[in-house]
Amino acid sequence: MRRICLLVLACLIGFSSEARKREIQLSLYETSDVHGAFFPYDFIDRKPMAGSLARVANYVKRQRAERGNDRVVLLDNGDILQGQPSAYYYNFIDTTSTHLCAAIMNYMQYDAGTVGNHDVETGHAVYDRWVKDCQFPLLGANAVRTDNHAPYWKPYTLIERQGLRIAVMGMITPGVPNWLPNDLWRGMTFEDIKATASRWMQVVREKEKADLVVGLFHSGMGKAEQKYPKADNAAQYVAREVPGFDIIFCGHDHREACRKVVNTAGDSVLIVNPGASALYLAAADVKVKLKGKKVEDVEVKGYLVDMHDVEPDADFCQTFQPQEKEVRDFTEKVIGHSTQTLETRPAFFGPSAFIDFIHSLQLSIGNADISFSAPLSFDAAIPAGDIRVSDMFNLYKYENLLYVMRLSGKEVKDYLEFSYANWTQQMQQADDHLLLFNPKTLHSPDAWQRLKHSSYNFDSAAGICYTVDVTKPAGQKITILSMADGKPFSLEAHYRVAVNSYRGNGGGGHLTQGAGIPKDQLSQRIVWTTEKDLRYYLMQEIIRLGQVNPQPLNQWRFIPEDWAKAASERDAQLLFK
Repeated sequence: MRRICLLVLACLIGFSSEARKREIQLSLYETSDVHGAFFPYDFIDRKPMAGSLARVANYVKRQRAERGNDRVVLLDNGDILQGQPSAYYYNFIDTTSTHLCAAIMNYMQYDAGTVGNHDVETGHAVYDRWVKDCQFPLLGANAVRTDNHAPYWKPYTLIERQGLRIAVMGMITPGVPNWLPNDLWRGMTFEDIKATASRWMQVVREKEKADLVVGLFHSGMGKAEQKYPKADNAAQYVAREVPGFDIIFCGHDHREACRKVVNTAGDSVLIVNPGASALYLAAADVKVKLKGKKVEDVEVKGYLVDMHDVEPDADFCQTFQPQEKEVRDFTEKVIGHSTQTLETRPAFFGPSAFIDFIHSLQLSIGNADISFSAPLSFDAAIPAGDIRVSDMFNLYKYENLLYVMRLSGKEVKDYLEFSYANWTQQMQQADDHLLLFNPKTLHSPDAWQRLKHSSYNFDSAAGICYTVDVTKPAGQKITILSMADGKPFSLEAHYRVAVNSYRGNGGGGHLTQGAGIPKDQLSQRIVWTTEKDLRYYLMQEIIRLGQVNPQPLNQWRFIPEDWAKAASERDAQLLFK
């Protein structure tokens, strides 16, 4: 009898030991850089849109229904409040309702999100209201208050699934002060992502006893090694240098990616980026093996889910139909008439009606001597005919203010040298490229990635007459002939120069690396700013004129002209094919 009891006891102990071993499976999904793509409709181009949260809602709903809510985590990685008019309308027009973005994210049951630089660009009144309206935590560990040095948003949040403690640590790009006026982020400083991650990793691993640690970084993939602190795109660097992360979801750079890196402790870290506009959903399937409460092994598989063939969720569309109609009515309002098509493509190869219309406005409202501007949309066109509010989002993509700055003639020239060095290559012979292409991505399906540098940094000038010699090396291309009215231009004189607030705060490097002005001195150069964004003033100007007939100012040109003309035709085919 005693032997039987001992045998039964031994079996029970064995079964108990085995029972303590278990496996948890779940999936984490991330959207990033949605830029107001809430609905399957492009309010700017007035046509159906491939991405959208309406499609993501359908996919995530199916996953929850098939697998259970306790096996799904949904995250967003910032830059959601700026882009489509659906965001703009609830940022600045209807400011009393629950913010549409918050209402949609609450409906979709997001578990956490980070704040991106374009969210900050909307201003405190907008993003503070949005954060308050969201029924889930918004994160940003490295955005630190100046009064008490605590994070402005939550540094991390804990999510429980099937008894598993998941720590999600949020970061925002520390480049915000380089691009945005101080008033938009007053009361904050932005710290290095790696240093911040190292500090909070100790908290989530040791104090919170997290079983799984997820980075939610509004920062791009970047390089495996970083030479400078406060890197804008640092996901890969942090994954390697800060042990403890199982997954890092990233964004910001709009480049889809899915890869694993090995950190300094020898562990594998998954990095996933879904790109922009909810065209893809970043996903990580996780399998956690536990013995008792101790994690024995974590397996992670990453992939991207294509949203193109996912139908918009019917319940989502019905729920938010009233808001969708409000936005559509707002964007379809006719504000004027254009006698010709305005498009960005010609701006890559010389003066264009599209960019020069912006130049003329900046010179006028800023009472400026010189204007700098670039094609903010890579490939946009506004057909001749009625101009609608939606067209303003094509003509001017971002909510930038206008600055007037005091620059010397030499700084103006050096600014232009910097711009055209990033825009054009040095032609050695007539059949060379005019544009500076990236040989590694020359045949990318995304046309904008074929260029070595972003076209929104291709600043031209108005108010001066100048040539750009494409046979000369960087730094020697620009010859300024005179002011636009024929008066002499002097390198020693000082001028009132109109730039957008992104550029005026150092964005793109034109003023700092190009003109050589120390970053901490830029604010001292600002002599005037607008109260509202440039898109507002463009809209008011078109309403005032009623009919617009923009023409190129023809105040600059590429030389030698025969080489430039032939190369422009070839490069246009390559860039926009």
